Amino acid sequence: MAMIKLTFCLHRLPGLSPPQFHDYWLNKHGPLVRSHAAALGICRYVQTHAIETSFNAGLRGSRQAPEPFDGIAELWWTDDATFERSMRDPVARAAGKILLADEQTFIDLPRSPLWLNREHEIVAPATASAARA
Repeated sequence: MAMIKLTFCLHRLPGLSPPQFHDYWLNKHGPLVRSHAAALGICRYVQTHAIETSFNAGLRGSRQAPEPFDGIAELWWTDDATFERSMRDPVARAAGKILLADEQTFIDLPRSPLWLNREHEIVAPATASAARA
């Protein structure tokens, strides 16, 4: 069975500037997640931080897109069984409570959707190289 992933699209709390949010998420919350990774059963954790460029407004405007997220967190489990085990395990649940308490200090949780998903890779590095040849 393929990996299962949790995708969490983050909006920062209104009182935080983008630099404050990104610094806290990367340098405080990131290490906290790393310290609980084994208990949670995750095999990968990636933070994708939004950047502001001169292209952002045009890209959003051309698609009538809503306001951007401040970032996206992605957590992977090797398979459904590993994920389900972590949801039932008391140690993992305790770790989850610690992470949730920390998230409440910098994430606008009611405005930050999250969901479980599977990736379907359409273009991969090897595929891209072959297409250019």
